[in-house]
Amino acid sequence: MNLGFTGLISATVFIPTLGALIIAILLKKDRHVFFFSRFVALLNLILSAVVLFAYQSSQSSDRFKLVDRYDQWIPFESFKVEYYLGVDGFSAPLILLTGLLTAVAIFSSKNITHKIKQYFICLLLLETAVMGVFSSVDLFLFFIFWELELIPMFFLIMTWGSGRKNYSAMKFLIFTLISGGLILFGILILFASTKTFDMTMIPVLLQNESLLIPMSVMFFVFFIAFAIKLPVWPLHTWLPDAHTDAPTAGSVMLAGVLIKMGGYGLIRICVGLFPESVSEYSLFIVILAVINIIYGAIITMRQTDMKRLIAFSSISHMGFVLLGIAAFSGSYEDKVTGLVGASLQMFTHGTITGLMFLLIGYIYEKTHTRYIPHMGGLVHQMPRLSVALTIAGVAALGLPGTSGFVSEIIIFIGAFPVFNWFTALGVFGVVLTSGYILWMIQRIMYGPKLDRFDKTVDASVYEMIPVVLLIISILFVGLYPSFISDIFKNGIIQTIG
Repeated sequence: MNLGFTGLISATVFIPTLGALIIAILLKKDRHVFFFSRFVALLNLILSAVVLFAYQSSQSSDRFKLVDRYDQWIPFESFKVEYYLGVDGFSAPLILLTGLLTAVAIFSSKNITHKIKQYFICLLLLETAVMGVFSSVDLFLFFIFWELELIPMFFLIMTWGSGRKNYSAMKFLIFTLISGGLILFGILILFASTKTFDMTMIPVLLQNESLLIPMSVMFFVFFIAFAIKLPVWPLHTWLPDAHTDAPTAGSVMLAGVLIKMGGYGLIRICVGLFPESVSEYSLFIVILAVINIIYGAIITMRQTDMKRLIAFSSISHMGFVLLGIAAFSGSYEDKVTGLVGASLQMFTHGTITGLMFLLIGYIYEKTHTRYIPHMGGLVHQMPRLSVALTIAGVAALGLPGTSGFVSEIIIFIGAFPVFNWFTALGVFGVVLTSGYILWMIQRIMYGPKLDRFDKTVDASVYEMIPVVLLIISILFVGLYPSFISDIFKNGIIQTIG
């Protein structure tokens, strides 16, 4: 039985896969592959924007809008899986973020010279997987998309990466497989207890049905799975290696949307299905949050590789997501504020860190080094990239007027009434962030002009297109935050009831 099928969300999820198939089967020349990949990326960016605006304009009172649902996908009574995609206020902005960063990744990949078809096929399949994760309402379908993401990202690091790419790809594979295994175990226990994979029905059924294992154990199964992906200390060690050795587009996608899958899972599944456990263990969550923030910032200050520095800074910034989630043990207003801040932090960090990795990739291509002590004075040769890196840096440290400030201040407002001292420690993390970001920019871009970079050229107009697109998104959300935060708020309110 077809229970509603608009087609828009399915198109947004699967058009990249269709594009990948066309590239694999029909396109022979490299320039055709480049052109068609950009076309597909732009088309899906437009579709993801349409999804967001369609959600905003919908008059439906249902939690999930733009639903594509077919309940006879795997129709066995003993194991019934639905094809069930839907968009709510929590997922709609993340779908837009995925479309934006995929377009940025593809447009920034003009210097790929080997296995070009396979490279763009991997990026497009990766987009489908992440879009699927953010739009799946059926838990088993969620798991399928979660595992699908592993394959193209593994090959992006292994084939087009640098340095210890084989080691980093295998480490990414092992950690992600552990995460996926825990998720599969958890959803099978939920299905055995409730006889459904429908995320909207499971919380209702759990009120009358008992789980096969204690609910607190189930909570920690899912929490560890998503903590690996976020990542949370001490499960974070795969991330710096993967970032450092991935190609530029891979780093943009990894930092921008892949680690956001962890935060999405924590809110969608841990908070949505096990709210009592989140409230009960909020002290544990906030301790991990502060460790992430402070530990990540201190380790970041010791890095001398540009990509590794930003990779460790992501660990610190994802601690703010945990801090917002920890506010769930407070009043209803604190819960909503903290979770809205955590959601907005995922969106803003995606654009800011995506921009940072894009700029670092450009700088590396032109200077052939990422070693910060060997750099300096690049503002003389790269004025465009210097301005862009400065904007990205001040956004990362939370300067008012940028999106980074908005998300962090909302988290602090939600968390402070619940955990005063822990939130204060989190605020100190912002001070550390200011230190390592400004120090990095000063060492790379400013100071005396170095002769060895005399022949280094600035970014071209074409290369600046994705840079400007991300800068506009950072400033727009910073100056008009309610455009995104109100959408997140609607989704969060419906998630926690």
